[in-house]
Amino acid sequence: MSLASERRVHLAAQPELLRAIRRGIEKEGLRVDASGNLAATPHPPALGSALTNPRITTDYSESLLELITRPLPDADALVAELTDIHSFVALRNPGEPIWNQSMPAHLPPEADIPVAWYGTSNTGMLKHVYRLGLAWRYGKVMQCIAGVHYNFSLPEAAWDLLADGDSPQERRNIGYMALIRNFTRHAWLLMYLFGASPAVSRSFLQHAGYEARLTQISPDTYCMPWATSLRMSDLGYKNPIQSDLQLCYNDLGTFTARIHRAVTTPWPAYEAMGTHRDGRRIQLNTNILQIENEYYSSIRPKQITGRCERPNTVLRQRGIQYIEVRCMDIDPWAPAGIAAETSRFLDAFLLYCAVEESPLFPPPGFCQESQDNFALVSREGRRPGLLLQREGCAVSLRDWADEALDRIEPYARLLDAHSGDGGHMAALDAQRAKARDPQATPSARLLAALRDEGLEFHDWTLAQSRGHWDFLHARGLPPDTLAAYDAQARESIAEQAAIEAADTISFEDYVARFHAALGPDPVR
Repeated sequence: MSLASERRVHLAAQPELLRAIRRGIEKEGLRVDASGNLAATPHPPALGSALTNPRITTDYSESLLELITRPLPDADALVAELTDIHSFVALRNPGEPIWNQSMPAHLPPEADIPVAWYGTSNTGMLKHVYRLGLAWRYGKVMQCIAGVHYNFSLPEAAWDLLADGDSPQERRNIGYMALIRNFTRHAWLLMYLFGASPAVSRSFLQHAGYEARLTQISPDTYCMPWATSLRMSDLGYKNPIQSDLQLCYNDLGTFTARIHRAVTTPWPAYEAMGTHRDGRRIQLNTNILQIENEYYSSIRPKQITGRCERPNTVLRQRGIQYIEVRCMDIDPWAPAGIAAETSRFLDAFLLYCAVEESPLFPPPGFCQESQDNFALVSREGRRPGLLLQREGCAVSLRDWADEALDRIEPYARLLDAHSGDGGHMAALDAQRAKARDPQATPSARLLAALRDEGLEFHDWTLAQSRGHWDFLHARGLPPDTLAAYDAQARESIAEQAAIEAADTISFEDYVARFHAALGPDPVR
């Protein structure tokens, strides 16, 4: 019996471990006006404070909402809560639909894209200035791309079965890093199965300077004919400076050491920008990364942080608490941007990544082959006969996808055995259909819809978004649920005011304290 089979047997014998799995979602989406143009209005007060509301905040732009669920025990509860949050936004801000697509709506001139504002507290200003730095470094347009972040955790006791180590924290760290390595090897599969951003409006390309690299399929719409996710391709969240970081997923210590160097090593182009313009801060520092979260990746090890804590420091001190999958496109056919079926497949996929053996990446621990596969599938995943690289050998995407889905099947069955239904196997079977027929993938379906309906990408997405918005508004919320969200919004505004009133040091001193919280360079 293989090690993975032994682990599955142990998990099957302890169903409380599977029931204790938690998953959560952070879903981004632009507020737009009736014509699908980026909303120029401030964050709606009825939604509470973007700084302190735990369910509704903003990401890069003032117009880019981020809706956040609690960690929940199953896919149905997860998507239901995310849909509730969407319905609350629709009820309290009905005139500005959420753009239900990863690639942006029509954008104004870059200077007119508003950067998120979190109030005058030191904490709020730190978040705002960090985003100003992103604007200077990468431009505002790239920061308006949206996605779904999927958070996943196993209970502490599960790592006693799945990882070796001298302490619970060490076992947890080793186990989650093994999950991340297996995820990295197979993340291309998620791009093929769920990538839903093969097209984009011309205005985005004109802003970003990529017009010549894509195929024009109608006056305002461009695409890569075989692409699955422009968002995760080099048109989206990519940065050549960061590509040289060579982060290692073999162990947490090396990973955090390399992140530490990135957030403490100056970069000449950013030094030339400086940290201040006209007496105001424009970025937090001139290093390769201003802060840890600036590193763009398809998955992150995570630990909850408090005010003025640094993610890298708390990872070293308290270990990994959960992982955050960051590569999922918004599903344009789902009112909340993700379907429960997708959540069920992700749970089986991530459990597979956690339980299966996960060899270390070769020195220096950099997973270049896996990253190349991911990039290739994002750009050309539906190309007939596409070949990927596996341990230096060419393998067809179709064959590898079939094999991977076969290996995930025992985990879908394991989850179904303790959920009382066949939902995870049904989710897996839906992915098998996509592996057999590329035309069944979301990226192909979207391009087919544009062709068959004779619509521009912008107009099709606006119609989808409006339809979802009408559904979410009509769906409404039970009175007690609506009252609870209203109360949370009011409380968050009061909490922001209290934080602002409690500040006792200058913002410059606060920034210095924040940088000092990083601590010394780990010896690695």
